[in-house]
Amino acid sequence: MKAVLCKEFGPVERLVLEDVPSPVAGKGQVVIRVAAAGVNFPDTLLVQGKYQLRPAFPFSPGGEVAGTIKEVGEGVVHVRPGDAVIGLAAHGGFAEEALVDAAAVIPLPAGIDPAVAAALMVAHGTALHALKDRAALKAGETLLVLGAAGGVGLAAVEIGKLQGAKVIAAASTDDKLEVCRSRGADMVINYAREDLKERVRALTEGRGADVVYDPVGGKYSEPALRSMAWKGRFLVIGFAAGEIPQVALNLPLLKGYSIVGVFWGEFVRREPARNRENILQLLDWVAAGKLAPLVSARYPLSGAVDALNALLQRQVTGKIVLLP
Repeated sequence: MKAVLCKEFGPVERLVLEDVPSPVAGKGQVVIRVAAAGVNFPDTLLVQGKYQLRPAFPFSPGGEVAGTIKEVGEGVVHVRPGDAVIGLAAHGGFAEEALVDAAAVIPLPAGIDPAVAAALMVAHGTALHALKDRAALKAGETLLVLGAAGGVGLAAVEIGKLQGAKVIAAASTDDKLEVCRSRGADMVINYAREDLKERVRALTEGRGADVVYDPVGGKYSEPALRSMAWKGRFLVIGFAAGEIPQVALNLPLLKGYSIVGVFWGEFVRREPARNRENILQLLDWVAAGKLAPLVSARYPLSGAVDALNALLQRQVTGKIVLLP
């Protein structure tokens, strides 16, 4: 089979596409014939050696896959060869076949495009966990999403609307904001040319945002922190801007709001049953036509470097996938 391999940490351009032996399912494992693999920002960090996980060389990046079961290992009973599934792994997804722990594999309802399914788990799983489990977002509350046109940002826009929130999408270009509007955002802010704090104040009639969803960090976190409503919840999702902000702790004191960490990967590890419930909820929404993740580009395995560079250069709206 063919796989995208990382043989040394460094720029994504060092990745190579090679023939490797097919994986074999051990006890509690399955082998998935990969129809589509989601491309996520942590994949770029993994191959550069900047992620907390450091697999042995050579390894294939990619942890989010959709496809069909090729082989099941001992003790696996909830799926069988030929079943359509989605699965999560630490790595190994940028390949024609992927080895995945069976506990992290969920049957895929009929009629769902594998490319859409592969774009669902990480971004929308993060957003649902953040907004439902961590923020307890309520219908009628105001949700401010930073980096709203990216994968995890757009997922928060979509899920916020499904939960009945008033959604303010903030992004850096008008084109990106038009995409956010098309996915349900009620109001938008171009924070490249507008004052984020003042615009939030104006759009909320001085009240502020009940929940802020921040996957960006950098220079936009502080004005967002200053835009919180009384008893709001500021969700720390990540730092795509590359800078971890320093927080003035008098800000949450003055408005009685909470700063809440969201580490979806650790949630998956520690609370797999609750994560499974969330993923099944997402699949139900997709099957019912209530949720349709935006897959803005599809690349072959040979285009893995281009796909990862598109993420690094902030060129991606929604999600992108590889199609082996």
